[in-house]
Parts: sequence; C-alpha cells; structure tokens
Amino acid sequence: MIPVAFDYVRPESVDAAVALLGERGEDASVLAGGHSLLPLMKLRFAAPELLIDIGRLEELQYLRLDGDEIAIGAGTRHTTLEASELLDTECPLLPAVARTVGDPQVRHRGTLGGSLAHADPASDLPAAVLALDGTVVLRGPRGARRVPLTGFYTGVFSSVKEPDELLVEVRVPRTGAAGWAYEKFTRRANDWAIVAVAVVDGWVGLVNMGPTPLRASATEAALAGGASIEEAAALADEGTDPPADSAGSTEYRRHLARLLTRRALTTAGR
Repeated sequence: MIPVAFDYVRPESVDAAVALLGERGEDASVLAGGHSLLPLMKLRFAAPELLIDIGRLEELQYLRLDGDEIAIGAGTRHTTLEASELLDTECPLLPAVARTVGDPQVRHRGTLGGSLAHADPASDLPAAVLALDGTVVLRGPRGARRVPLTGFYTGVFSSVKEPDELLVEVRVPRTGAAGWAYEKFTRRANDWAIVAVAVVDGWVGLVNMGPTPLRASATEAALAGGASIEEAAALADEGTDPPADSAGSTEYRRHLARLLTRRALTTAGR
C-alpha cells in the first residue's frame, strides 16, 4: 500500500529537529531507522503530515562512559551496539540482546532510541534497558528531562514522551562482571519473541507479556528476599497481562515467562 502524502524534512541538528517538533507537534513523526514507522504508514495506521528524518544526525550517534553510567546517543544503531567493545566489557547484556534483533538489514538501520520510543511490548531492547534499570533523556521546547524507563511506557505504542519532545539519549549503568542472560523464544530465528526474558544482577525484564515492556517485579522482590531461583521464577508472570494470538495463548505465554526466567536466572548465576 502507499502512505498518505506527507512533507519531508532532514534537519541539520538536534536543535533544529526539536524546533520542528515544537512547531508541528502531533502533526509530525520522527524517522530514524524507519523499520517500525514506515510499515505503519504504508498500512495507514500512521499518517503524519511531516516526517522529520534524524537518521543522519551524528550528534545522536555515540557511546561513552560517564561516571558509573554509559551514555548512548538515541541514533546509535543496533550494529554499533553489538560490535561495541566498551559495551562487551561494561554492559554485556545490551550487545547480546542487540544481536538477536531481526536480521542484518534491520540491525544496520534500526536505532536504540527508535526501538525504545516506538514502545512495542514485543521488542527486545526495551526489556533489556528495563532490566538494566536504565533511563532516557527527552528534549523539547521546555528543555531536557530524564525519565526512568520504568515510568516511561503508558500503553501499547505509547509513552510519557510529549509530541514536541525528542528522545535524544539512553543511559544504562556499568554492570561489569554482574551476572546476566537473555532467553528469547521464537518460531523462527528472525521472528518477534513469543516471550523473552532479560536478566542482569537480579533485575528481570519481560518481552510480550503485557501492553507495555515490563519488569517481573514479583520475581525481583523474591530474589531480594532470599528466595531460590525456582521460587522466584515461579512468580515471573505475576501482575502481567500477556496477549493471546496465533503464536500462543495467554497461559502458554505465562508458562514460557516462568520457564525462561528460570533459565535466565540460572545462566546469570542468581
């Protein structure tokens, strides 16, 4: 299908992109990698009047240490994450999860910021950043603000990001030698996860277990209280609302969440 007609602008800076969002607000959409937005436009589930292309803004493409955290530009591509020696040493969960996203074409175009901002509960990287207890930096006409990812998502494809704000940075802690694991269950290698679980240092992120990316809060609390891996993993689906579709029923996903959480916690050494 062909999208509804739209205007196209490629700003030369983040400030220019933010200014455009301030002017056009809900009439505009931001284009980075395009693998999520363009299919929606072709199906006419999204019909922005203006596309703001930030895909070539080098000021959004960086990885650097900042104290106990790693600052990652929102325009950093999945291939950069998976090839980063800095991340392999300081935050190995993130490149490991990036390597599981789609196929090479998707990973060469897709961006970390785009994946988080799209707010798809079936996406891999939001669960990884949740398990890392990461935050995002939003910039708009009123300035910048930092939002924990645990408070970022509000529903399917929705978040607290305002229409005139741009997600410009992702910040995750340096986890170093802390135990981690990612367990992803799919029908085929490049498919979306039916369920996936990200674990690092006792934090647990869930994929496709509700209308938003989720943390397995009951499991985390049980681990903090000294529960065994088996006891904690048995609570992984508590408080979730998994969908039912052609890939699996609600109960099947609940079973997978408990099983994959146990595997991930065992691998992580928790």
